[in-house]
Amino acid sequence: MTTNAALSGLGDNPSRKEILRHWEPENAAFWERYGKRIANQNLAVSTWALVLSFVVWTLWATIAAKLNTVGFHFSDEQIFTLAALPGLVGATGRLFYTYLPGLLGGKTSTLITTALLLLPIIGLGNALQDTTTSYDTFVLLVAFIGIAGANFSASMANIGFFFPKANKGLALGINAGVGNLGVSLIYLTAPLLLGWNLSSVFGDGLLNAHGDMVYLQNVCYFWAVPTVITLALIALFMDNLPLPKQSPKSILAIFGNKHTWLMCWIYTCGFGSFIGFSAALGLLVAKEFPDVSFSMAAFLGPFIGAGVRPLGGWLADKMGSGSRVTLLSLFLMLGASLVTLMGIQTHNFMLFFGSFLVLFLTTGFINGASFRMIPYIFNNPFHASLVTGFTAAIAAYGAFLIPKIFGWAYASFQSVAPAFYILIGFTLITIVITWYFYDRKSSGLNC
Repeated sequence: MTTNAALSGLGDNPSRKEILRHWEPENAAFWERYGKRIANQNLAVSTWALVLSFVVWTLWATIAAKLNTVGFHFSDEQIFTLAALPGLVGATGRLFYTYLPGLLGGKTSTLITTALLLLPIIGLGNALQDTTTSYDTFVLLVAFIGIAGANFSASMANIGFFFPKANKGLALGINAGVGNLGVSLIYLTAPLLLGWNLSSVFGDGLLNAHGDMVYLQNVCYFWAVPTVITLALIALFMDNLPLPKQSPKSILAIFGNKHTWLMCWIYTCGFGSFIGFSAALGLLVAKEFPDVSFSMAAFLGPFIGAGVRPLGGWLADKMGSGSRVTLLSLFLMLGASLVTLMGIQTHNFMLFFGSFLVLFLTTGFINGASFRMIPYIFNNPFHASLVTGFTAAIAAYGAFLIPKIFGWAYASFQSVAPAFYILIGFTLITIVITWYFYDRKSSGLNC
């Protein structure tokens, strides 16, 4: 055994519990001999659990636009409100889930939060088979779906502790980026599930206006099986890493630091846009381009945004400047937003959809790069973890706010343009914040 490894207090053949008890990822010898394998194993299972959480969190977005075509009778404002509710609950839940790994351990918290997903997907599957189900009932069930969105903060707060600082950008990017692919996965599978006759297993479908059978409940029931399998993987392959205990005063200290709130703003522009656009895109296309068959292409935007997120973290690691990657991506986001609005106003679907894909691309780079900034701004690893979870919670309100802003614009102005004016203004402010506080002095912050 090397001298550095011996310093960790481990014997020649330590057990897994002993390794976890003496976790030293910054010790290069420890990391190579013991830490890397365990960390990567936890990352793999955590990432898949997060994929599943994003599937459940956004599955309602694939169903909402179909409700009135099969016999339900809800107004546009009610439909957009239902689409926004999972975002509201998920974002609020993240404020609490951030602390679960520290209280229960990463493995235990992941096991519990994943098991809870079974309740809303089974309940919603039942409700979707009956067109007399009331709007209030859907409000409760769809809101319950939102707990899936809270899992992100617990997952990110946990997985960062497994890796040395030099690898955190990529590790967090993989966990979050691949996890975000759950949004794309549900958009890709939902059209198939909606038309798949599994009545012998999941119940009868409902007739739409064209006389075709639609099986809304399939989108919910189908994902119960992977959820059960995931619970077994968590139990077998994840670990409760001993996390540092902090006093309430130490925890509250992050709220007095201006960088906590500045990073919340920046990450909201990235992830808030990603998840908000994912929740609202199908409804937006149905409203602006009703003649376009969009269901099989809806997965592309979330797929691109989630897929490049690890690349954003990797680029930030390589450039030594998460702020520079974030700033350049924000400028591209601003341009894409303007072109997207132009596509809507000229009723040019290809211009609209192409620029919207660029919007998703920029969110991925911003998300990966901005999370890389946090461990360098906050030297205390525990505070960095808490800020990571807290910014993820605040940004998740984008899943609520963007559909609501779209619904408000349609209800008040019969046009979605005012909503885009608000989003463009938000992007401009984020550009100023990123440049002034971080990019112009990034060498000093090393962020």
